[in-house]
Amino acid sequence: MVLRSFERRLENLVDGVFARTFRSGIRPVELGRRVAREMDMGKTIGVSGAAVAPNLFVIRLSPDDAATFADIRDALVAELCDTARDHARDEGYRFMGPVRVELVADEARRPGVFVVEAKLSQGEGGVGAGSLVLQGGRRVVLGEQALRIGRMADCGVQLTDPNVSRHHAEVRPTGDGFTIADLGSTNGTKVNGARVSERALRDGDEIMVGATTMHFDAS
Repeated sequence: MVLRSFERRLENLVDGVFARTFRSGIRPVELGRRVAREMDMGKTIGVSGAAVAPNLFVIRLSPDDAATFADIRDALVAELCDTARDHARDEGYRFMGPVRVELVADEARRPGVFVVEAKLSQGEGGVGAGSLVLQGGRRVVLGEQALRIGRMADCGVQLTDPNVSRHHAEVRPTGDGFTIADLGSTNGTKVNGARVSERALRDGDEIMVGATTMHFDAS
């Protein structure tokens, strides 16, 4: 289901370019299936006993195939990353760091043939994976530094919402996870509809600051 959704989203996104790509060579969904397979094959058991899957994928393509995907490269990489996150969520995998996909032109590859190198890649400062998904789909990757949310220019997530305080809330790394803390805002910070002063974040949590919502993605 995840991969069918991936193919459908990408087709709607790039339409004509995507259709031309399908006439020959590698189909983007083949790349998605291989990424998922490499995750399954490369998973290991972490210290906590949870299954940890690769989060860095280097896809080596022939120069001709790499050129074919050039017009949709950024969209394709974004969709492959989303496919990896969705597969990890379905299978209960965790990541050591943010998901990354790299498309590399490799002279040793023949057209129509590709390889995927899957690796475990530690996040910045060893804090694990986590990101905020903002309205409109923008993704802000979390790291070893606290991320402030508010209206001021020094905030990592700057919002124009008048209901948001200048320095409204902060997402902080805590071991292998993240917490959100309200910074004494006027209108408060909510997680899944409940007002909080500080709370550990879990995958899929909805965060509301002022009238603005965003989601926490643990993968």
